[in-house]
Amino acid sequence: MTRLDQNSRVRLDLNNPLFQENLLSLPKPERHSALETLKKLRQITWQQLYQDNGLKWEKIVSIKPPIGIDAIYTLRITQSRRATAYRDGEFIRLLTIAADHDITYGKK
Repeated sequence: MTRLDQNSRVRLDLNNPLFQENLLSLPKPERHSALETLKKLRQITWQQLYQDNGLKWEKIVSIKPPIGIDAIYTLRITQSRRATAYRDGEFIRLLTIAADHDITYGKK
């Protein structure tokens, strides 16, 4: 991957069917919280995402990423749930929302 502009705004890719299923099956209060997080992501730069203590963007080292993806990351999507994602240029490609914090890191 070429050097990416850390000052470019985060663009969302919400097209993964598993992510959509996870998002739409959240209880209403958590779904609204997740949507607020997605709204926040659209308004910040990549550098802000990396530094945001509330989102806690973290690389998952316990899971080998698929071919063509440098790394899989997690971020806090609600107060009690984390989403998995990867960066693809200016896009954050969201993959899942885990029901259990440990599952996100491949521990269960």
